[in-house]
Order: sequence, then C-alpha cells, then structure tokens
Amino acid sequence: MANLKSLAKDTAIYGLSSIIGRFLNYLLVPLYTYVINASSGGYGVVTNLYAYTALLLVILTYGMETTFFRYANKSGEDPGKVYSTILISVLSTSALFVALVLLFLRPISSAMGYADHPEYIWTMAATVAIDAFQCIPYAYLRYKKRPIKFAALKLGFIFLNISLNLAYFVILPKLGLNPLGIYDDGISVGWIFYINLFCTSFMTLFFVQELKGIKGGFDSALMKRMLSYSWPILILGIIGILNQTASQIIFPFVYKGGDCEAQLGIYGACIKIAMIMAMITQAFRYAYEPFVFGNAREKGSKETYAKAMKYFIIFTLLAFLCVVGFMDILKYIIGSGYRVGLKVVPIVMAAEIMMGIYFNLSFWYKLTDQTLWGAVFSGIGCLVLLAVNIIFIPSHSYMACAWAGVGAYGTAMVLSYLVGQKKYPIAYPLKDIAVYVAAAMALYALMVAGSRHLSSALSLGMNILLILSFCALIVKKDLPLSSLPVIGRHFKKRQKGEDA
Repeated sequence: MANLKSLAKDTAIYGLSSIIGRFLNYLLVPLYTYVINASSGGYGVVTNLYAYTALLLVILTYGMETTFFRYANKSGEDPGKVYSTILISVLSTSALFVALVLLFLRPISSAMGYADHPEYIWTMAATVAIDAFQCIPYAYLRYKKRPIKFAALKLGFIFLNISLNLAYFVILPKLGLNPLGIYDDGISVGWIFYINLFCTSFMTLFFVQELKGIKGGFDSALMKRMLSYSWPILILGIIGILNQTASQIIFPFVYKGGDCEAQLGIYGACIKIAMIMAMITQAFRYAYEPFVFGNAREKGSKETYAKAMKYFIIFTLLAFLCVVGFMDILKYIIGSGYRVGLKVVPIVMAAEIMMGIYFNLSFWYKLTDQTLWGAVFSGIGCLVLLAVNIIFIPSHSYMACAWAGVGAYGTAMVLSYLVGQKKYPIAYPLKDIAVYVAAAMALYALMVAGSRHLSSALSLGMNILLILSFCALIVKKDLPLSSLPVIGRHFKKRQKGEDA
C-alpha cells in the first residue's frame, strides 16, 4: 500500500503538470481554430506536420528513455555511466539528423508536399532534434524523483509558447504593429513552428545541472548492450506512434477530395478535446515506469501491478464520462467551423483507454527482457490501423481515422494480455474491471440518448447525475470514504468515542 501511495503522489505531481499543461495548451486550440478558418486548411498543415514530429521524436530517442530506467536500476551497472553514455549518444544522433535534413531539404520538402515552404521542414527538424535530446535529462529527473523541477520546466515551456503565440496572433495585430515585417504576407501558420523552435531551444538553458552528467563519458561496450535491449523498444515505439499519427500522415495521400487539408484540420482540432485521456495515460506513465522497474524485485509486486491496472481503468472511465457529459461546454474549445467533427471524440477516447491498458500490460515483456513481443503486438495493431485507414478514408474521411485507432489498440491490448498471461501471469481483477466497464457504457448510452431528446440544460443536468452515480459506484466498491485521510480520522475518533 505504501508503494501505491508513493505512485499516486508522483502521478498526481506529474499529472498536475500534464493536465495543467494540456489545459493551457488548449488555449492555443481556440486561438488557432478561431483565427485560422477551417476551410483554409491552415490547421490541417499544423496537424500534418506535428504528426511527423511525433514520429521523428520516437525515432530520435530510439527507446533510450526506457533503456535508461532499466540499466540505471540494473544490478552491476553504474547509473552515472548509463546516463552519460545515453546522453552523448542521443546528442550525436540528433545533430546528425539535423545536418542530413538541411543537406537534403529541397527533395524532402517536395516529397512531403511542402515544396513551397521548406522553412516548415527545417524548423520542424531542428525542434524535434532538441526535443529528443531533452528527453534524456527529463528521464534523469524522473529517475532522481524530482517531479517538481520536471513539472516546472514542462509548464515553463508551455507558458512561454502560449505567450508568444498570443503575441503573434492577437496582441501585435490588435496594436497594429509589424516588427521586422512579420505580417507583410499576412498571418502565417509558419510562425507556429518558429515559436515552438525558439521555446524548445530556450528551455535547454535550464538543464545546466543535468547536462553535467555528460562528463561521465561514453562507454561503447555499455552502449552495445543497451542497444540490444532498446532496438525492439524502438520498433515498438515507431509502431506505437504510427498507431497515433499514421492517420494524420497518410490522410493527404489517401483522401481524394479537394478539401483534404480542411478535413484533416477538423479532425486534428476535435481530437484535441479527446486528449484528456492521453494526459492521464502520460501522467501515469511518467510515475509508473520508474516505479515498476524500481520495485520489480519486491515481494507482492504483481499484486500491486494488478491493483494499479484496476485503478487506472476506473479513473480513465470516469474521465471518459466527464468529457462526454460536458461536451456541450467543451465544444467551445474549438471554432464553430470545426465542430462538425465532434462525433469522433468518444471514439478517440475509447482508443486512448485501450492504449493506456496496453501500456500497463507491456511491462511483462520489459521486465523479462522480451521486448520483441512488444514490437510484434504493436506491429499487428499498426497493420490493422493502416488497413482501416487506406480502405475507409476515401469513403468515410476522418471517421475512418478514429475507428482505426480503436482497431489498432484493441488488437494490441488483447494480444499482449493473452501472451502475457502465459509468460508473466498477473491476476488482474477482471470481474471488477468488467463491472466498471459495463457501468460506464450504460451511462454513456444514457448520455447519448439524453443529448438527442432533451434540451442542453436538462441533458447537462442529467449527465452530472450520471457521473455522480459512477463516482458512487467507485466509493461503494473500491474507495470507501473511511479510507480518505480526513474522513478516516473522523471515523476513528467517532469509533473511539462509541467504545468509551
């Protein structure tokens, strides 16, 4: 229980930075979608290029975050040497990547469909290279259990990014200012990428202490051992991120309509609302990964993992119901021209829950050094995603992208569970989990029916009651009020008084 409390505390800190950060980033979504008209396709360009960025970030870190936690906690290895070796390696490969992009900028830009805007490509390449390098100091902060600095740096980047975006898109135009001629050709989406590059570069200054670890030098023999562990994780990561971004990357190549960028922009804006689930999963991952590797040898660790899985599912289902229940309010995050795509939100959230479950299940092959299994599961899931996208995007547009995610993560989740129960069996409380899933689906069906037959006010009121009923189920089954610190002390005092 002490371990679970420690996990909960770290998850809360990481989660607070992640949730607040994502919420603040949501300020950019209405900014972009209210300023950039949906029909212009400008937000489609942003959606497309950030999908490439996410994929490249996985490639340029090549599994070294997970590898760092594994080897820093591995008996017989020097954590300092592990850190310095990985830091030097990722720095070198990131610099090489930027050099190659600059060398072949014109052909790369043309192949991606941005021959007229090669500046988008080099800016994106430089940003993702710096991001990849920063992932290692961020991992080091997690290893050292310094969530406060981790959260402060993440939030600092977001505040700076939002401030500069507001200055470019709102403040300077309102004041009628045009410094350095940045508005000579009107407002350009390219400045979204320029601002991101500046902010990412600036945050490197705050890693001075962590970058001193580079003095530990590079151990080629150690790197060879770590690469043998990490390459399946790289494949797993590539396939995993393709499951998240392949739809946005291949959409322009598959969709046949003339409004391709507009359709992609609508989808990209709407899935931002669904990303509350990604926040929860990411926050959990930040705390759970070092927790699992650090406690793998402790007695009862499997029971702890089973409980963590149950609570993860419970609270992601609660988040799902909250987002769906308050959709009439959350829809104002995006401009009116984008709201036609809101129907994808519940589907994308369901896919994110499956991805989170799959992440929780994945530790059986990470702890047993059988990471190749992860590549197999994610590979099969990716094939499902690509097939659904290629077959159905021409006829169903971005709805195919949403359902492709469910198919991909659902497939990987089921396969990982079935094989994992043979290789590293964990007694997950499946009956309890099934009760919560069934309850959430029933409440969701009532919410959908209410939105169709009731006014917005009545529907919202009913949804609040339905969410509270799910909370009541949680309290009754797994989180009795007496377990809460303040209320628990009250019950104990009351019990002592009755005994007296």
